[in-house]
Amino acid sequence: MIRNDTIDFNNIGIISSTLCFIHCLATPFLFLAKTCSVTCCDSSPVWWRVLDVLFLLLSFYAVYSATKETSKKWVKIALYITWVLLLLVILNEYFHFILLFEEAIYFPSILLIVFHFYNKRSCTNGSCNI
Repeated sequence: MIRNDTIDFNNIGIISSTLCFIHCLATPFLFLAKTCSVTCCDSSPVWWRVLDVLFLLLSFYAVYSATKETSKKWVKIALYITWVLLLLVILNEYFHFILLFEEAIYFPSILLIVFHFYNKRSCTNGSCNI
């Protein structure tokens, strides 16, 4: 069994948010190539949408675990608000609640990376500075 004190959840958050960002960045290019070769399909494949959910779940776990370790209340709030923004943008992509520009997904992804880096920097040697 893996001990929680050996895992840096900020690293997990940074990695998952970065992979999510790359996934979102690559989507237009992959589907542009698909459209040029085959013009029958409008939506993304199921396996590609499953990646959205996996990144969302992994990033929630990283946010939840990282916020348990920090004593900075504003960092906890910022991480959760940013994760909720990411969730809302992804849900909006599926259900089209409001009209958003395609690049809207980059904002919460980048913010999650930034806040995890900040939290990692402020929490050194297992103790967090206030």
